[in-house]
Amino acid sequence: MAVCLNTATALILYKELTNSEYFVDKSAMIEKMNKHIRTNSKNVCITKPRRFGKTSVLNMLGAYYGKAYDSKELFDNLKISKSDTYISHLNQYNIISLSLNDLPDDGSTYEDYISLIKESIADDIKEAYPELKDRKFRRISDLLTATGEQFIFIIDEWDYIFSHELFCEHHREFLEFLRNLLKDRPYVALAYMTGVLPIKKYSTGSALNMFREYTMLKDPSFEEYFGFTESEVEALCKRQSALTMDEIRDWYNGYQTQSGERLYNPRSVVCALENAVCQSYWTRTGRIDEVLFFLKYNIGEVRDDVVKMVNDTPVRIDIKKEYFAGQENPAGKKDIYSAMIIYGLLAYRDGELSVPNKELMLEFEAALEDDDFGYVAELVRNSNEVLSATLDKKGDVVASYLHNIHNSELPILKYNDENSLSCVVTLAYLAARNHYRVEREEKSGKGFADFIFHPRQKKFPGIILELKADDTPEAAIAQIKGKEYCEKLRKEKVEQILAVGLSYDTGKKEHQCFIEEV
Repeated sequence: MAVCLNTATALILYKELTNSEYFVDKSAMIEKMNKHIRTNSKNVCITKPRRFGKTSVLNMLGAYYGKAYDSKELFDNLKISKSDTYISHLNQYNIISLSLNDLPDDGSTYEDYISLIKESIADDIKEAYPELKDRKFRRISDLLTATGEQFIFIIDEWDYIFSHELFCEHHREFLEFLRNLLKDRPYVALAYMTGVLPIKKYSTGSALNMFREYTMLKDPSFEEYFGFTESEVEALCKRQSALTMDEIRDWYNGYQTQSGERLYNPRSVVCALENAVCQSYWTRTGRIDEVLFFLKYNIGEVRDDVVKMVNDTPVRIDIKKEYFAGQENPAGKKDIYSAMIIYGLLAYRDGELSVPNKELMLEFEAALEDDDFGYVAELVRNSNEVLSATLDKKGDVVASYLHNIHNSELPILKYNDENSLSCVVTLAYLAARNHYRVEREEKSGKGFADFIFHPRQKKFPGIILELKADDTPEAAIAQIKGKEYCEKLRKEKVEQILAVGLSYDTGKKEHQCFIEEV
């Protein structure tokens, strides 16, 4: 039985996907891929974070192009069927599928690993072309050339030995193997390669410089096919009644295409709809997926930025250099952020860096509690106290807590900076996010409230928090009432609402807080 040549695996798995309740048709991408076949751009490498639909697309391509089966009935009802190129490429190609995360059972060396790949290809080719069985070939490329045919290569997890730091001393040798297999070979009709990390660049260039690369930082062509778009998520929400689009958007929205279209993590959306509950589905699959792992490379340099981003304040920074496979551990913050963008832990658009969504915000909030964050960790761990004091209407306790934060060692916290005060409030109320959807500068009534805390459970009151510089907390309360900031919470049928007036004296550097039920 074939292991990698013309197997039915892709067809079987893609059929299962199309049968699922929350299937999204991404087959329009095939038309774009058809344009690369048998051209000088036939080598395509698309790298995206885990759980962004890479394997689904890979199976779709294998099911469409493979000549070992008839998949017309499957694709006739999908978007690609409307393309002029639909029939001309459907089931027309020999497919060589390679999953480079497959490790040999009986060996643990690089030689065992690469031999498994080579032997899988060689055995399948000689079985399919018996006239080549008894001939000796120095290289796999010579064997494939001898067939006189063309193949589409579909390569999954190309970067596995890089991301898992396996066989490090053989990384250059591995890239040379891929180059010898694919570069300038007449038997290659298309090479489609996917993974998380962009291709490693050496000082003299890349062994795989024939690939057109599309990454989280640079992808003008395929980004809408990896992740769910806003309209696709809206359509999925209509298939059930447990969750609203607003709830899904609150938790999972946050990435964007270059054209500005919103993108959602597919796995998280599907899990939420299937389970009828929004929560974090960011499954850690090792250290490379952990927020704290990257931040710890230089917490001192990134700490202030993380506080800002947790405060929903984007960080302006110019990031051009991509983190790639085999790169040394990041040191400066640009390298750290580049790696986090590639892994989908941060969103980057128009020179602004941000935490993509609530799901990942929970990861960042958890990271802030680590002892390596010093005083910030202490503030975060104590943030339950300020929420309790607010609910108990103990304004003096809240003011004292905010005063201590403002006088902390954090250089970004300045008394004459309004955004700085919002950072103080965010740190103080970080624990509140477990029970509230916290919105800044939200339109309500006759203006924009500084902070509105929307309760996730009926047992918690809504909270309107207004800030005043060089004024009184009573003036802040009066503004909450006069501009009817409670209107939005009342429309949500929140039965109890607390108005929190917070003032700070920029000269004396003192805080006052008054809380009343409205």
